[in-house]
Amino acid sequence: MTTKKAQAKELQSVRDYLTAHPNFFEENPDTLEAINVSHDSGKAISLVERQITIMRDKNKALSAQVEQLIETAKNNDQLLAKTNQLVLKLIQAEDLNSLIEALDTSLKNDFNTEFYSLTLIDKGVFTSKNSANMISEEDAKSKISSLLNAQKAVSGVLREEQIKLLFKQPATSIASVIALPLNSTEPLGVLALGSSDADFYTHDIGTVFIDYIGALLNELIPSHLSA
Repeated sequence: MTTKKAQAKELQSVRDYLTAHPNFFEENPDTLEAINVSHDSGKAISLVERQITIMRDKNKALSAQVEQLIETAKNNDQLLAKTNQLVLKLIQAEDLNSLIEALDTSLKNDFNTEFYSLTLIDKGVFTSKNSANMISEEDAKSKISSLLNAQKAVSGVLREEQIKLLFKQPATSIASVIALPLNSTEPLGVLALGSSDADFYTHDIGTVFIDYIGALLNELIPSHLSA
């Protein structure tokens, strides 16, 4: 009997609290997920209807997440296909000029890169004229030594003199850059992509693509120089 009285008193306390706080379930929607009541609604929204509304909202959110995952997967598939095509073109290039042309065409047309530069250091080993951005060893050491000595791709905002040297463009045109040092037995140059959007190439951007292409260029460029 004592237990029943205690339960009745506890139930009354709950009723009193909910009556005094009519917005309790609005403010604590997670509580509804644990409640089971019969569906006997009148004009007011019942707990069951409220639970159904919550579940529908969750389903919509989950559906949106699934759609986003599917879209991301499609984009990744397209990126992989374009990357494979670029790799084949670079491998099949007969000389350095053909390689540079294939890289230029793919980055601009397939990947819609706003600004692009393949900068090579002229050390007197290039036997023929090519369409790369050729710079002297002096300029390389004085202006982009920090990029050449980096152990990985550098992204974000570069100095004005670096942008001008790499892209041959006014620094005001390019707000963010990702630059990868190219190395064989010694520094070869820099592969750089640029954007007019300052938030495009940020410090936390992924570098898998440019790292992959850079590793390939590190192998292919010296092979054309020695051919």
